[in-house]
Amino acid sequence: MLFLYLDESGDLGFDFVNKRPSTHFVITVLSVRGHQANRQLLKGVKRTITRKLNPPGHRRKIVEELKGTGTTLQIKAYFYEQVKNVDFKIYAIVLDKRRSLSYLVDNKARVYNYISRLLLENVSLEEEAISVDLVIDRSKHKPEILAFNDYIRSQLEARISPRVPFRISHYDSRENGGLQAADMFSYGVFEGYERKRWDWFELFKGKVAFRTVYRGE
Repeated sequence: MLFLYLDESGDLGFDFVNKRPSTHFVITVLSVRGHQANRQLLKGVKRTITRKLNPPGHRRKIVEELKGTGTTLQIKAYFYEQVKNVDFKIYAIVLDKRRSLSYLVDNKARVYNYISRLLLENVSLEEEAISVDLVIDRSKHKPEILAFNDYIRSQLEARISPRVPFRISHYDSRENGGLQAADMFSYGVFEGYERKRWDWFELFKGKVAFRTVYRGE
């Protein structure tokens, strides 16, 4: 089974005059091959939360979720030590919003779907996969979820054998360790482009199978 966890960092705001949106928007796919590898990944997330975010004797407020924002480099490094031997790959596309064309401003949902599709086109879908499970953070309203599912399914099913089951699921990231892991890596890419801080990215860059910048050409 091939598990694909899709998450994003930054925002899709384009009003640089009246507001302070991020200058980059990153979509990342964490591809995990096989049930055993997926269990190891989830175990690494859980161990990091238990031992580093909620250590015994120092629990003032229980932290339920591992996130890239607000997590120290030391904790990020610990997390990576737990999962570095897991069979996974990272794919990322970076939207350079300041250099993008103005038409991107009008329909944020369409931009998100389009950028996601561009990224997923570059994700390796192993022929021997017995099923493909795409998991996405549940941050959209129902009409947007349905539109995303229809759009992505129509694109990916052309690359997947009809014999291979393909499922798209939307979860609250607090309930899904795979999405939390994707968020950690996505933030590393985002932080590099947005703030020129590459220290976290440098730790896991060997797992990056694809990375590109999209400027709306």
